[in-house]
Amino acid sequence: MSENLRYLQKVPLFHGLSEDQLLEISRLLFERSYNKGRIIFMEGEPGEAVYILKAGFIKLTKRLEDGREHILHFVNPGEVFAEVVLFGGGNYPATAEVQEASVVGVLRNQDIERLLSSHPNMAVEMLRIMSKRLRTAQEKIMNLALHDTSRRLAFTLLKMAEDHGVTHPRGTLINFSLTNQEFANLTGTSRETVNRMLNSFKRAGAIDIERQQIILTNKNKLEDLLR
Repeated sequence: MSENLRYLQKVPLFHGLSEDQLLEISRLLFERSYNKGRIIFMEGEPGEAVYILKAGFIKLTKRLEDGREHILHFVNPGEVFAEVVLFGGGNYPATAEVQEASVVGVLRNQDIERLLSSHPNMAVEMLRIMSKRLRTAQEKIMNLALHDTSRRLAFTLLKMAEDHGVTHPRGTLINFSLTNQEFANLTGTSRETVNRMLNSFKRAGAIDIERQQIILTNKNKLEDLLR
């Protein structure tokens, strides 16, 4: 069994596909490696491929009209990204920046489109992934629109713990480091406000900060802010 085939079997997008179908996809997949800080694609560039993160960590961002960066999503290994250009074509709607050394599987649009025409069940799975991403985006829009700063930050911390959390003796550790500016870019506020809110959460016993990583020591206190 090829390395690509073994990897694809672990990707949620391809669950339910037969080994023969996965083998077809594995023949189309090629691999690229990127160092930290590299840009995989820029917002506005022609969308030519769908990507699967095999190892590492990727940040997806969008530039706002006032020039500020807004963080849309952090990509974990096993996740597909840039899938939005597959069905609609056009340009990449966001920028993909490497946060730590990464290995990415690349499926060119022209190759995967031919495959989807032969395997409608795979197209359905792709649409499910896109639907899930849309729901996440809608939740984020609602969070930014309806909540004050402390609630937006609490929502963001809880979501990050759900997506990236690991068990820690004192609670749930968010298993990567973000600067206060990156938190600000996630929550639509200023770095100074984020710093003030994080200190407030820490004093309340809801979180702790260890080596620039956040531990949710009492999720209930954060959840109470959203009620």
